[in-house]
Amino acid sequence: MGVSPETPATSTPGRARRADMKIGIIGAGNIGGNLTRRLTALGHDVSVANSRGPHTLKELADETGATPVRVEEAARGAEIAVVAVPLKAVPDLPSGLFDEAAEGLAVIDTGNYYPQRDGRIAGIEDEGLTESRWTERQIGHPVVKAFNGTYARDILDRHRPVGDPERMALPVAGDDEAAKRKVRDLIEELGFDTVDAGGLDDSWRQQPGTPVYGLRGSVDDVTRALAEASPERPQELRG
Repeated sequence: MGVSPETPATSTPGRARRADMKIGIIGAGNIGGNLTRRLTALGHDVSVANSRGPHTLKELADETGATPVRVEEAARGAEIAVVAVPLKAVPDLPSGLFDEAAEGLAVIDTGNYYPQRDGRIAGIEDEGLTESRWTERQIGHPVVKAFNGTYARDILDRHRPVGDPERMALPVAGDDEAAKRKVRDLIEELGFDTVDAGGLDDSWRQQPGTPVYGLRGSVDDVTRALAEASPERPQELRG
């Protein structure tokens, strides 16, 4: 899920497929790797980077046709960038990472805070920031929270056409409505419905330990789960 160790509104179903986009993916683990596989299969121009360098991504590039690049180059010209790294690695991302991105760049944050992996993050624990608000401050660019509670394998196996009774819905939170719409359109193109989970300060509703986290459900199921969430962080997810 996400990059882990393994008043919401409803979805806007099935928009027409837009033109192919340039997409940068930072992190080639389970979520980043499977998004690379699906997005290239849909015809998008995908650049993918990880902390170990392009030479370690040859197998993924050969499989998918994605372009392996250095992290510093991942968002160059991108209309959408995906940050799919552990939270502890976010502060180490290069400054100016999005300076050469396309105008109107939407940044997807797939991350989750696990203190046992990431160490204690004071901004989350003491200031009460949502995980994605903390990430946004670290990278200096607005983010849209999505895929953080999605099983990586589902990206490959559980996509369905519009109207299919088994089509899953994913929650999407963010403050920039245009960026959020762009991300929702992409998710719907990937074969999933979406539910608007509110602004980034509402994104605690989809963090680990909430009813929607890991939920394989419909728009109604996801909407209900978001409404049932508690802002109290579970004890086992505190540092």
